[in-house]
Amino acid sequence: MKKKNSKYPSVNPIDIDEDISIKELIEGFKQSGVFGPGRIAQAVDIYVKMLENDSKIFLGIAGALVPGGMRNILTEMIRRDMVQVIVSTGANVTHDIIEAAGGRHLRQVPYSTDKELRDKSIDRIYDAFVGDDSFMKLEDMLQPLYREIWDENNDKDTNTLTITTYELMKLIGRKIDDKNSFVRAAYEKKVPIFVPAIGDSILGLQLWLFSQMNRTLIDDMGDLGKIQQIAGDSEKAGAIFLGGGVPKNYIFQSRLMSPKTFDYAIQITMDRVETGGLSGAALEEAISWGKVDSESKMVTVVSDITIALPLIFGGTIARMTK
Repeated sequence: MKKKNSKYPSVNPIDIDEDISIKELIEGFKQSGVFGPGRIAQAVDIYVKMLENDSKIFLGIAGALVPGGMRNILTEMIRRDMVQVIVSTGANVTHDIIEAAGGRHLRQVPYSTDKELRDKSIDRIYDAFVGDDSFMKLEDMLQPLYREIWDENNDKDTNTLTITTYELMKLIGRKIDDKNSFVRAAYEKKVPIFVPAIGDSILGLQLWLFSQMNRTLIDDMGDLGKIQQIAGDSEKAGAIFLGGGVPKNYIFQSRLMSPKTFDYAIQITMDRVETGGLSGAALEEAISWGKVDSESKMVTVVSDITIALPLIFGGTIARMTK
C-alpha cells in the first residue's frame, strides 16, 4: 500500500471572481504554487524581502519595454523607491525620450509587408510601431540638448567633453519635462542610469552625429568604477533583470570585485539555457561565478516581461501598502 504524502502542500486551484484584487490574485498564485503563477508569486515574495531589508536594488532593462507599454511602471518603480540603480539598453532610453519629445508609439497599423511600412516611414517593433516623424522629434530635442550639455561641461583647454553615461543621463533627465519619463524620474530620485552599450542605439547615433563637430568622449571606465563603488558599498543588494543581455551582466559583475554577492535576484526572460548565452542562463549558474551564493533568494520567471512585470509590480505594491 502506497504511503500518503500528506506532509506536502497541495496545488490549490486558482479562483477568480469579478471583484478579485491584485493582492488576492497573487495570493491565489502563491497557493497554487506551481508553474508560471507560482514563480510570479515567489518573485513578489523576494521583491518584498528586498524592500523590507533595505537592499540596494539594481534594475536591468533590456528588450523593447517602453514600446511594449511598460514606461509608466518603470517610472513608478523609481518614484516609489523600489529601485536605486538602473542599467538600461540605449533603446529603452531612446524610446522614453521619444515620448518626452512628443513622439508616439503606435498600434493597430495595417500593413501587408514590412516594405509597405518602410514606404510609409513606419518602423515595426513586433506589433508596436513608431513613425520616422517621432525620430525626427527625438533629433530636434536631442541635438540642442547635447549642445547645452557640451557648452556647460566641456573642458575649455582641450575643447572636449568627456562624460560617463550616468552623468549624461542625469543631465538629460534634468532637462526633460515629462512626468511619465523614467529618465526624468531617475533624475528626480537621484537614481543613476548606466547605459554601457549606448552606441547600440539611436541615442548613441545622435550623440555620434553631434560629436562630429563637437569632440565628445564617453568615459566607460568612469561608469564601471561608479557602479563597482555603489555595489561594493551596499550592505545588501538585490537584482531585477527584465530580460538579459548587457544590462544583466553589467549588474551581476558589479559585485565580482568585492567579497559580497547579490542577496536577491529576480529574472524575467523567455530565452533558453541551451545556447549558453547569459540572457537565458539560470540564476543558479551565477553561483559558480560568485555573483550570488547558495543562500541567495532567487527566482526565474519564464514569461513575456510585459505580462509578468505588471503582475509582480502590482502584487509587490499591494503587499507593501498597509
